[in-house]
Amino acid sequence: MPDRSRSRTGTSPSTTPGSNRHRIHVLLVDDHQVVRRGLRTFLEVQDDIEVVGEAADGAEGAARAEELRPDVILMDITMPGTDGIEALRRLRAQANPARVLIVTSFTEQRTVVPALRAGAAGYVYKDIDPDALAAAIRSVHAGHVLLQPEVAEALLSQEEQPATGRGGSLTDREQEVLSLIADGRSNREIARALVLSEKTVKTHVSNILMKLDLADRTQAALWAVRNGAG
Repeated sequence: MPDRSRSRTGTSPSTTPGSNRHRIHVLLVDDHQVVRRGLRTFLEVQDDIEVVGEAADGAEGAARAEELRPDVILMDITMPGTDGIEALRRLRAQANPARVLIVTSFTEQRTVVPALRAGAAGYVYKDIDPDALAAAIRSVHAGHVLLQPEVAEALLSQEEQPATGRGGSLTDREQEVLSLIADGRSNREIARALVLSEKTVKTHVSNILMKLDLADRTQAALWAVRNGAG
């Protein structure tokens, strides 16, 4: 099946005039063709998900992400050549907005921690139930941070520095937003909960990351849990 990319105007090829439904565009990055084929077969029966491309390693994945501009990338970690962690770093350097969901069979901290610190929005295992995987894709696309309990524990256990008290620089509203980030809420859900516009919430999130010297929402959620702000 040929890959399909968005037009330069930003119009999705799967969005028809007058349609309000936007399908979630997914890029598959895994060195095993059988895995990619299995993922594609399942995801293509989902009404709201469309596989727009595949890649066999991290370097190709980062290049295809720039070309296709997917909403979500399903990324393996251990691949020959450029691995998933390096691919995540390249995506961040390119300021690519795609949300990356790590799908792997590895559970060791040596792979969990670097992947999430490099910018992954979530982490699931290859034996995940197919319906749960579809739900995970929808969740990270909606802006949620998706961490299994043991993954969050692994990240927290890697933090060697004591709490710095930097949270004292946050305003009351920013503390509220941070607490909701720790609950896994998306910007839209935070806006509804606090009766704010999404633009205002985005501003608060940016201020939180800047004040706490954090790179992304995942780190913010972990900081909140570790410092009792969740």
